[in-house]
Amino acid sequence: MSTTQMTRPPQTLYVTLRRDELRQLKDERDQLQQEVLRLRSYLQARLDQPADSKPALC
Repeated sequence: MSTTQMTRPPQTLYVTLRRDELRQLKDERDQLQQEVLRLRSYLQARLDQPADSKPALC
C-alpha cells in the first residue's frame, strides 16, 4: 500500500529587509565567523598539546 502524493512546485518566498537590518545581519554573521575561527584555533591548540599535559575527562 503506497500513498501517492501530489508534488507541488517549489514556492518562492520574498522577504523585505531594510538596509539597517541587512547591515545588522552581516555584522552578526561576521561576529559568528570570528567566533568559529577562535574556537577552531582553541581546539587545534588543545589537540596539538602533548598527551600528558591534557586534563583527564570526567
